[in-house]
Amino acid sequence: MTKTLTHGIEISVECKYWPEQSSPKDNLYFFIYYITIENKSVEPMQLIKRHWDIFDSVNEKRMVDGIGVVGETPVLEPGEKFEYNSGCNLVSEVGFMKGYYTMKKINTGEEVNVEIPQFNLIVPAKLN
Repeated sequence: MTKTLTHGIEISVECKYWPEQSSPKDNLYFFIYYITIENKSVEPMQLIKRHWDIFDSVNEKRMVDGIGVVGETPVLEPGEKFEYNSGCNLVSEVGFMKGYYTMKKINTGEEVNVEIPQFNLIVPAKLN
């Protein structure tokens, strides 16, 4: 598991290869990642946007931007967590992702970027 803490928001990521959704003969490798967002600050915060940089060992960088995550823009009170999972496909067996969430401080309206730690996307057989 990989973690970061930015502006009082802790982001934890765990990633797994998903062979059932992959097709190596077609150069399709699918990964699922599990994210926990925990508000360790003293003020309520709302996740409003996401930005991902996706790197594949044989392709150029892809960028993904969007509103919220998995169709939600959760408000996290101090001490609360939000968990979700999503997926990513690559055309090679090795890559990585990183990015940030834009969070809004509910009390002031200030927006801050919260780092999503870099995590590897690697087919387990490549680790041997």
